[in-house]
Amino acid sequence: MLKKLWIVLLVALNIGCDQVSKEIVRDTVLPMEYIQVAGDYFILTNVENTGAMLGFGQDFTPIIKLIFLQALPVLVLCILLINILMKKNLEKASILAFAFVIGGGIGNLIDRIAYGSVTDFFQIKLGFFKTGIFNMADVSVTVGVLLILFLSIRHEKIIL
Repeated sequence: MLKKLWIVLLVALNIGCDQVSKEIVRDTVLPMEYIQVAGDYFILTNVENTGAMLGFGQDFTPIIKLIFLQALPVLVLCILLINILMKKNLEKASILAFAFVIGGGIGNLIDRIAYGSVTDFFQIKLGFFKTGIFNMADVSVTVGVLLILFLSIRHEKIIL
């Protein structure tokens, strides 16, 4: 029971961090505004992304968007959440990784369902390295996936 509570708490913290940060940006940063936080290396902006990562799918028809950007992610995230809640032998690091992926995924889904787009606001530029514009949900998903990959390479037991 404590493990299930821990999982729900981790997912909720990821969702909360994402939603609070997006609300602050929507309230304080004008659309397409370009704020240099750390020179030209760390930029704060406010962009509404009607597609998925890096704008993929923003030109899809409304029904295709509904299927691929809302219905399918809801199904996948529910299956993942149920699986990590039911598994008895997942390592703590695996639970953390999947909670980050699920929480970040739900954070972006909330935006897609409530607003029809996802609020993105961070960009990093370091020499030749330049990210797309992203948000805290994207950070959660990325950290979770990287941790899953790391654990897989180390042959940890993470299979759902």
